[in-house]
Amino acid sequence: SLHKYDAAMYHHIENNFGPNPQRDRQIWAEENPADPSTWRWTTADSLFLRLIKECHGRGRRGIIDGVFNHVGNTFWAFKDVVENQQNSPYKDWFIIKSWDDPATRDNEFEYQGWFGVRDLPEMSEDENGLVGGIREHVHAVIQRWMDPDGDGDPSDGIDGWRLDVAEMIELNFWRELRRWVKQINPNAYLTGEVWWEDWPNNKIFNAAPWLQGDAFDAVMNYRFAKAVKKFVIDVEKQISVQEFADSIQAIHRDYPKENLYVLQNLMDSHDVDRLASQIVNPDRWYDHEAHPGQNEAYNIRKPNETERKKQRLIVAMQMTMPGAPMIYYGDEAGMWGGDDPDCRKPMVWPELEYETETAHPLGKSRPADEVYFDEDLFDWYRKLIGIRKSNPSLSLGEIEFFLLDEKNKILGYRRSFEDESLFVIINNRPAATTLQLALQNEPVIENVIRDLISSETYTSHDRIFLLELMAYQIIILRNLKP
Repeated sequence: SLHKYDAAMYHHIENNFGPNPQRDRQIWAEENPADPSTWRWTTADSLFLRLIKECHGRGRRGIIDGVFNHVGNTFWAFKDVVENQQNSPYKDWFIIKSWDDPATRDNEFEYQGWFGVRDLPEMSEDENGLVGGIREHVHAVIQRWMDPDGDGDPSDGIDGWRLDVAEMIELNFWRELRRWVKQINPNAYLTGEVWWEDWPNNKIFNAAPWLQGDAFDAVMNYRFAKAVKKFVIDVEKQISVQEFADSIQAIHRDYPKENLYVLQNLMDSHDVDRLASQIVNPDRWYDHEAHPGQNEAYNIRKPNETERKKQRLIVAMQMTMPGAPMIYYGDEAGMWGGDDPDCRKPMVWPELEYETETAHPLGKSRPADEVYFDEDLFDWYRKLIGIRKSNPSLSLGEIEFFLLDEKNKILGYRRSFEDESLFVIINNRPAATTLQLALQNEPVIENVIRDLISSETYTSHDRIFLLELMAYQIIILRNLKP
């Protein structure tokens, strides 16, 4: 399928992602998928393991999206249930509502699908999560990808898991999965998709129960995304500077301190409209009315110059606030698009040429938008990533909101780690402004400071600095180093 959340098996990579799909099918046929001792490596598997090796050689890590709540209707065990009904050894793996009566012409076989979707049969659970057989199978899958050669050294395997629809599986299961994972690789990263508690009423989960030391290291921090959207993107419904600071501080109060620095601070993903298109379409609930099929007024055009300034500001906020910045592929290249499937368009690469985008899904008129790799935007992402990586206080430091100027929509926060402090100043308005920044009480600040983004220096005799900020500009100040 397009989305790939309808697994036919967990222990192999999609054969069409590999160099020899037909050979991979032959290898599948020679296995017993229920018996890990018969599992082999396909050409697609080997290519994936080579990718992990290449990543590790470059100091990068790789994690897999673990979808253990549901499978596809072509999943090998479910196909056996369909064929053998009550006589299938896997009948307890799924939530079966009724079996087929062979004495009738009708097919009475019914089962529970994820959100009622028949293509996605849901796994069976008890109070401890996935039940016996499927639980053991998932354990074997975890071991396979984390230590492929089974020698006890995880360096040839993946480095963690993103756990899909985590709130739909009992917490006890995630606690056990954490033990499986950490026994193989204590440094592995576990992050959960813990998102909508009540989507119709726009309520996101407080993920604290999943972050208390015995389940996940992090969650996809959609609370962060929602706060930034309401502060920077929204216009008529924009929240105040104080309300934004309160939203971030609420997250920090709710979650254990050791988890805050690895939370996935994202703005978009495969499940929402892209950041650029969120900016083009402000004043909606996050992840609501996010494509023309849900909202005929949804604007599918490319962002303009002002809207790109907002995107740059948001990216800089991701790179300067506590948490692990998560960039959805292609945002850095300038891609835009509404919610699924428009947010899942193929990647835009600098060496390729693309047709101008002119179609509208509802047949409406729209601008003709050029599609190309945005080098300037890409350089901005790269610069801010470089600043974050070279200044430990941005990834490890405490945060304090020290400047809340409601009138001019200026926000300032300090990031402090050991003997280093950086001061981040944001102009969250579409016009330039002038600010007198008083830092007399900051012992780490002297009379000359530099903006790490522009390299501009500011001089003062009494540590009161005159700053001119352009529309939606962000600066990161620190003492001028020799």
